[in-house]
This record gives sequence, C-alpha cells and structure tokens, in this order.
Amino acid sequence: MSSPPSTFPDVEAIVVDLLSDRAELADAIVDETPPAGFDGTAKAVIVSRRGGAWIDDLHLDQPLIELECYGPDKPTAHLLANAARAELLAATGTVYGTTTITDVSEADGPRWLPDYVYTAANRYLCVLRLSLRTD
Repeated sequence: MSSPPSTFPDVEAIVVDLLSDRAELADAIVDETPPAGFDGTAKAVIVSRRGGAWIDDLHLDQPLIELECYGPDKPTAHLLANAARAELLAATGTVYGTTTITDVSEADGPRWLPDYVYTAANRYLCVLRLSLRTD
C-alpha cells in the first residue's frame, strides 16, 4: 500500500500560472483571491479548489477547480469563462516541477450565476476536475 505525499501540489497556484499565460486573459485579473477594491465588474478569473480526492493506489490528486469568471458585461464574462476552460482542458501533459497534469475533465460547464457578494457583477462559473501526479 502506498502513502500520500507529505505535501500536495498547490493546484490553485498551478492553475493561476497556467491561465496567466493565455493571451485572451492577458488583460484580466487571474488569481486565487479578488484584489482589494474588487466589485465584480472588472475582467477577472478567480481560481479556487472546491474539493477532490487523493487516490492512494494511483498516487493521484484529483482536485475540483472552480473558476469564477467576471466581466464588465455578460458576454465578456462568458468569453473569459470559455478561454479559461479551453486552457485547462488542453493542459493534459503539462509539467510543473515534480507535478504532472495527467488528465482534465469538465465537471460543470460555464453557467451564469448571480453573485450575492458583488451585486453589480457579471459572473460565469465552471468546475473542472484535474488529475495531478506528483513524483
């Protein structure tokens, strides 16, 4: 029987790094937390781990990653959601240090969802499952 790693990869940081390199997201905030003063109307992709599981026998972490995609209007937020989603869906095989993204699948495609914290926000939300193997 194998054992879990002493530290798991920081999947939020990996996804932020991956999305920050995408041309369609160059003028958007891409981070794990909204910046000070954020009101939901700026172009932004906020990345959060929303669960997942360690598969012991496979030495695999399978986090669920939520992308909250904001824009000054609904079409812009939708474009950001699709750009972020496309980048992650194409990330299989990407290596970060000792971590390899071995698979990516969509758990919940982009959907319009009102934001009760930022009432002026235009927000799409999507969830993807990543499979990460750490050497």
